[in-house]
Amino acid sequence: MSFRTKFILTLLSATLTLYTALGGLISTRAQQPANDPNAQLRIFESVLQHIQNDYVDEPNMEKVRAGALRGLAYGLDPYSTYLTPEQVRDYNAGNRDSQVGIGAELSQVASYLYVIAPMKGSPADQAGLRTGDIIEYIDNKATRDISLYDAKQLLNGGSGTEVKLRVLRANSSPLTVTVKRGSTRAAAAEARMEAGRVGVLRINSFADGEAADVRARLQDLVKQGAQKVVIDIRDTAGGSLTEAVAVANLFIKDGVLAQTVGREGKALKTFTADPKAIIFSGPVVALIDTGTAGAAEVVASALVERNRGQLVGEKSFGAGTEQQLFTLRGGDGLLLTTIKWASSNGKAFLGEDRAHSGLTPTVEVKGNELADTVDPDDLTGNDDDDINKPEQGNEKKEVAPAPTAKPAVEDLQLKKALELLKDKSAQRAA
Repeated sequence: MSFRTKFILTLLSATLTLYTALGGLISTRAQQPANDPNAQLRIFESVLQHIQNDYVDEPNMEKVRAGALRGLAYGLDPYSTYLTPEQVRDYNAGNRDSQVGIGAELSQVASYLYVIAPMKGSPADQAGLRTGDIIEYIDNKATRDISLYDAKQLLNGGSGTEVKLRVLRANSSPLTVTVKRGSTRAAAAEARMEAGRVGVLRINSFADGEAADVRARLQDLVKQGAQKVVIDIRDTAGGSLTEAVAVANLFIKDGVLAQTVGREGKALKTFTADPKAIIFSGPVVALIDTGTAGAAEVVASALVERNRGQLVGEKSFGAGTEQQLFTLRGGDGLLLTTIKWASSNGKAFLGEDRAHSGLTPTVEVKGNELADTVDPDDLTGNDDDDINKPEQGNEKKEVAPAPTAKPAVEDLQLKKALELLKDKSAQRAA
């Protein structure tokens, strides 16, 4: 953790402690609501006065202001952030056309850069990154010191250039992974038939235009005689809300499929099914896991809330937001989350913390690689330890091996889904 970050956190912590102690003395006369903005403003005013009057050197108030704004945004969610004037100009001008990334959906968990899921066939996927990996360093920059927005900017660069990542993974020493940046095309949907006239529909992306591809694959399954369908949306993150609604509509003929919500959970927009768009009305089971996020959660939630099918697997990640840029007087800005994606019942996928985010499967089945994921909340975050820093002479580096064909392992989640569909067939026959 950088000195600047430690200083600000220590100062704010001391001020809050003092404020709490003084508040206890006057609590008999008046109680301030915990979320009272006026009370919080008085705390910040007190902090600024101490910095201006008591700090050992003449403070650079522009830097203090920028640091305070970063901290304010940091306390909201991973996707809200402070932008410098240069970043605001680039954001408004769209100066990202020449930049490509590594092809992974990312978030922040416990202040660490977290891989929700690499896109199939992307540079991240080819380099061996996995769902649940923690990216501790991007080249020599610690991700705990920066915002998610800044981390993504560091990952972006010219096509063909390389970025070195230090990755934390459970049951493994820290890994050094080199990823060659490149544009990533969304992998097409896949379909196959299983015994018992069960069609398995694997959706790899909800990027623009993917719903039409999913529709074509589902039509192929129906032509092959599929009477039941397993929708595999494990490790599928990101994508378009409208594409997800269109996919859900292939299985649900009417009613609400999803919503967007604003402050206090107020519905902003409601997405309803088109009865003409449905293709399949038979039994359905969806497979989800910790890499299921955003648009994929729209499909999963619609199926379970409309009683169209069960969810098998592990709890999904919880994502799906939209941001708005608010430019400040100094030319800098705040990119704030103003909209959340929500299920048909209005429950936002991104909650106030991990425990309140995502979808819980109706039938929980642990994945085969559960032991290979690390819980960021268990990490110490002691970035100042020499042993935790990359490029140390005495450190034994472990490089992620090139992806190879994995030995056949029984897919327990798919097996359970097929069993559930078989039981449904038996019940209907009876």
